[in-house]
Amino acid sequence: MEILCIKHIGFEGPGAIAQWAQRNGHNLVVLPIYQSQHLPSPEKFDAFVIMGGPMSVHNEAEHPWLVKEGAYIRSAIASGKHVLGVCLGAQLIAHVMGGKVTAGTYKEIGWFPIQPTEGCPTEFTIPESLKVLHWHGETFSIPSGAQPIASSAAYANQGFIYRSRVLALQCHLEMTPEGLALLAAACSHELVDGPYIQNLERLKSEPTETYEKMNETLFQLLDNWSL
Repeated sequence: MEILCIKHIGFEGPGAIAQWAQRNGHNLVVLPIYQSQHLPSPEKFDAFVIMGGPMSVHNEAEHPWLVKEGAYIRSAIASGKHVLGVCLGAQLIAHVMGGKVTAGTYKEIGWFPIQPTEGCPTEFTIPESLKVLHWHGETFSIPSGAQPIASSAAYANQGFIYRSRVLALQCHLEMTPEGLALLAAACSHELVDGPYIQNLERLKSEPTETYEKMNETLFQLLDNWSL
């Protein structure tokens, strides 16, 4: 597969998604849209990966490229392409599909478990309790026609699937220790007291086994998403 990965900021890259692409023989092209608003013809790619970022889908005045990117994502979905969104990327997918993106009751920053939703399609199910990394303060409603696949104690909607080709993940299953170090260095000011916010020491103390199980679950999801 030819995959275009759209980055919104320097410290949020594809992480383990790049590992999955490499081990499956896919070509992953990374485009930092914040540096250049040029988007290549979607016909050149089989799939699109939309990464996270600290901005909101509603920050179009500060980041005018969000408008162009939204139209690009909408077109890719309409043409039956494979589209994956992570955090902000998931919110952008929900937004262009008619869902609502709103502030959450609490910010969710840290290692907290997600659970599969009732009725989650078998090929996109996750372990009964999977500890993953969260770093977000907004949430989305499930667009019409999409199926929710995961939830957490703080956020009912942690992901959805649409027609087996559009996968939205609010949490960061792609995270690696190196990626978390970059994210924490850039956004440590958000680590304030809160019911679902962990401190920097706690964030960085998660064992390797958690990353491995989380990444492997992501790889299984991507294997089915890419069919």
